[in-house]
Amino acid sequence: MKKNILRFSSLLLVVSLIATSCKKQEDYQLELNYVTLANGTIVSPQPVKSKNIDLISKKEGSLSFKVELDSVIHQNLSGIGGAFNEMGGEAYISLSLENQKELSNALFNIREGSGLSNCRTAVGSSDFGLSAYSYSEIPEDYKMENFSIEREKSSVIPFLQAAYNVNPDLKMFASPWSPPGWMKESGTMDGGNTNLEKNTLRKDPKIYEAYALYFAKYIKAYKENGINLDRLIIQNETDMNPTYPGNDMQPEEMANLVSNYIIPQFKESNIDTEIWAGSFRGKRKDAQKFMSLEKASDVVGVGLQYAPSSTLKTLKENHPDIKIMHTEGRCENGDNSMKQARNRFSEIATWLNYGSENYCYWNIILNETSTSGWGWKQNSLINIDREKDVITYNADYAPISLLSQYIRPGDKSLIVNTPENKKAIAVKNKDRVVVFLENNETAATTQNIELKGKTYAVDLPAESLCAFVFKNNK
Repeated sequence: MKKNILRFSSLLLVVSLIATSCKKQEDYQLELNYVTLANGTIVSPQPVKSKNIDLISKKEGSLSFKVELDSVIHQNLSGIGGAFNEMGGEAYISLSLENQKELSNALFNIREGSGLSNCRTAVGSSDFGLSAYSYSEIPEDYKMENFSIEREKSSVIPFLQAAYNVNPDLKMFASPWSPPGWMKESGTMDGGNTNLEKNTLRKDPKIYEAYALYFAKYIKAYKENGINLDRLIIQNETDMNPTYPGNDMQPEEMANLVSNYIIPQFKESNIDTEIWAGSFRGKRKDAQKFMSLEKASDVVGVGLQYAPSSTLKTLKENHPDIKIMHTEGRCENGDNSMKQARNRFSEIATWLNYGSENYCYWNIILNETSTSGWGWKQNSLINIDREKDVITYNADYAPISLLSQYIRPGDKSLIVNTPENKKAIAVKNKDRVVVFLENNETAATTQNIELKGKTYAVDLPAESLCAFVFKNNK
């Protein structure tokens, strides 16, 4: 077996595990450090013995982060995940069985790896499909008599099955980039940028009925292959007209499709997959428009990506009970640099602190080229060299893995009062509170965490992301 190298050039991740008190008297003490080094070959975080350092003292002049234990942002987080795609699936199955097992554990096993818990897949081709494809390639097949997921049985489906084998509790949501080409005015799945006015569904009730049946067939076919799709998001990036597969869908059309076609079809097919609106971006204000419609209540919630925090804030203010999920993290340009990885924490903190129940990274795996079927490069947690049978863990893997291990399904997200221009994340359950802080400076620093009336001066190594775990011993 070839030795797989984790290439994180300079990021240091520290998880400090701090135990707490009995009922009457709190006693927080540093018990273990979980350290992932970033200069040289890297392994997943490992516990190391630590000196008994007294943390119950405030370091004057240091930044202070006050955790509001009773101020809950979200009552039931669904965790951290990433996206499956055809290109990644094809790379995954190129690996030896031994390396497939290693990789599945590193990504989805909570005891041995990252424990990714809420992931995404595409309904048909995304821009990281090997080419444009759907499950219905025969024009005017309204009854879906020729529906087939056969193409994906040699790529993304084996990758998904491996993930479920490691984590049977894995949650999965799906969204199409484009309907089958024959359902659209353009007649093609991709090329919307050259044919803007025709990059839409044909306005025909027969098309809407066929598309609803398409979704039902897809969900049932996946279930037959051991993959449970918990949520369907109706359209990826509703306001996009790209060169790759896409579809421009106005909020009114989405509401009509959901209420009058998909919901009745799901009831008839005995499908309990949740229906979510989106995924919306911020530019055209589609999320706000959708939520103003009468039939908005027919969906469970809205999926958002590349939306500013102001969009999340407005949605929460106008619709206090709205459910929001994050659907795609920043793609970047394939550099997979440490600088990009250090920016990841700020991105995740924004989404969680403004009310999202999750964060979903984009490509979990790409091949050695990192290049889409339409010719551009993007980042991924992992690259696989198909010819050499080598796995490379990229810089983004470090923060995503750490956050996934300690932001678990069922956790609550908490408000943290932070110094100006600083970010933090805090989550809790009945067993512990976890506070995430970062230090992007080239020198170590000490910062203060204020929790339940006490202040803890904690050391953050240079260029580090740290998870401070306060264990509840009640």
